[in-house]
Amino acid sequence: MSDAPDPNDRTPAAGPTPERAFDAPESVVETRVIATRGELDAYAARRDAGYREDDRADEDDRNDEDDAAGAFAPVAGEELEFGSEEEAVWEADTPHETAPETDPSVAEASYRRFAAHGVSTAELDAATEAARRAVEAGECIVLPTDTVYGIGADAFSPAAVQRLLAAKGRGRDMPPPVLIGDAALIRALAVDVPPAATDLVAAHWPGALTVIVKIQPSLRMDLGDSEGTIALRVPDHALARDVLRRTGPLAVSSANRSGQPAASTCDEAVRQLGGRVSVYLDGGSVGGPAGAPSTIVDFTRSPAGEVLRHGSLSLEVLRETVPGLRDGVPPEPSPAASEPSSAPSQPSVAPSEPPPAASEPTGPSEPPAPGSPTAGA
Repeated sequence: MSDAPDPNDRTPAAGPTPERAFDAPESVVETRVIATRGELDAYAARRDAGYREDDRADEDDRNDEDDAAGAFAPVAGEELEFGSEEEAVWEADTPHETAPETDPSVAEASYRRFAAHGVSTAELDAATEAARRAVEAGECIVLPTDTVYGIGADAFSPAAVQRLLAAKGRGRDMPPPVLIGDAALIRALAVDVPPAATDLVAAHWPGALTVIVKIQPSLRMDLGDSEGTIALRVPDHALARDVLRRTGPLAVSSANRSGQPAASTCDEAVRQLGGRVSVYLDGGSVGGPAGAPSTIVDFTRSPAGEVLRHGSLSLEVLRETVPGLRDGVPPEPSPAASEPSSAPSQPSVAPSEPPPAASEPTGPSEPPAPGSPTAGA
């Protein structure tokens, strides 16, 4: 038998694994700067090189599959044998769900779903590792956050970000926010961060606060028409932060089709996104009863900050930290003011209907401002 290496063997060569900027344990992450600009650029370069290599390998695999298409067709009534016991167990234990019949484009789902709550440490580790591998391959994942479920993709891969936007049915004019696992990363991803923003994230990260700041010009990120800005958030959800520490920054938007309600359960996300997503992490029901998203504060127009979207954190709570914070959300008109009275000469006996609460999320298809992220998880 020849000792020559098998050209189709894609098993990674043995050897030391290069240190990555985002694999540090939590105890270390909290006491040092997570990544420099140089490390982030190198990280993105390694990702891009990996995608090119995967594309070539995938093309070879497709050619091999086409040549052998007829050889492995199952006979009627015959059960297919899986390549390994692990694959057979997966198919038996994790049934694939399908999207609604009204959306034939995702009727035949091809995704994996992992229980990520009430499971053993080993099972949870397997779920987060599957998510990491999917992100590394340029695919989309769905993960729970402290507000709603989010659909995420590698923030350093333009192709992956475009895949996320396409999954939602959204254009480049609505760039997604970026979720990070640790607050220290803001120093590597943003420039000219004003003191008010620093104070606000120190008080409310992890939490339902998204800040828009100026992006580091050297970063190789293409999130859409962001106009030189980036929206950042550290979610107050242990599983989400664990995934983010494994993957690095993720472009994340609410896990729903554009114009539809945000998902507060994994089932809702599956029904809307189906096979557009590679891996689903089921963390149970998330968010409050109102399903409020994160509050968005823009620090690129004013160093004092301006609220662009009301959310889980009220303006009053945020002003306890930054008293000069402006409210840039236009007030919603009262229904009574927009409807003409049928009897103007007589006083009304019924009180007018109050306007919607400020904490209710805005429509996921409407951006708070041009170039600003929308409906972020």
